[in-house]
Amino acid sequence: MDSVASEPLPSAEVDDEPLKAWQTDRTRAPVATKIVIAGGFGVGKTTLVKAVSEIEPLQTEALMTEASAETDDLSATPQKTTTTVAMDYGRITLDDDLVLYLFGTPGQQRFWFMWDDLVRGAIGAVVLADTRRIADCFPALDYFESCGLPYVVAVNHFDGSERFDEEDVRDALTVPAHVPILIMDARRRISVVETLLALVRQALEYSPA
Repeated sequence: MDSVASEPLPSAEVDDEPLKAWQTDRTRAPVATKIVIAGGFGVGKTTLVKAVSEIEPLQTEALMTEASAETDDLSATPQKTTTTVAMDYGRITLDDDLVLYLFGTPGQQRFWFMWDDLVRGAIGAVVLADTRRIADCFPALDYFESCGLPYVVAVNHFDGSERFDEEDVRDALTVPAHVPILIMDARRRISVVETLLALVRQALEYSPA
């Protein structure tokens, strides 16, 4: 029985995606973790998940209509034509056996009722911030502070936006000293990976034993 259980699975590829080590060997159970990507409307959550996911990300994007014009502020993102109405979902494998499942929350207030379900079971959250609309991330910060979920703040630097130091952002958001502040680009995979690793370290250090 043991010899059968330890045999590797066939080394075939699914949808042209090379299989990971934990997918080809039944004896190597991956460490699966859930991470939430939150922040205001149009801050780059969908872009972040898409940039880093090793699978085709699940996106629940809907075309924006005139009915949302009074509630969705497009002044900072005039080219935006779609919005997330449920969640974004992606997956990335780190260190062979560490698998991160990413869940992007919708940013608009009318969809906040879904956050409790999306956050359940997560080890932590990335709160994306746009310095042009810094106040938009306050609801996410308040939410994760109130529920005690570890988080990091990632400032998504948009083309043409003014750059600020990490400590300037910390002061503006009154974020506690132990919470990492990162300046990143949600379009760049390496930048997103560094942000996710910072969150994993934060979760390991500050999560209850």
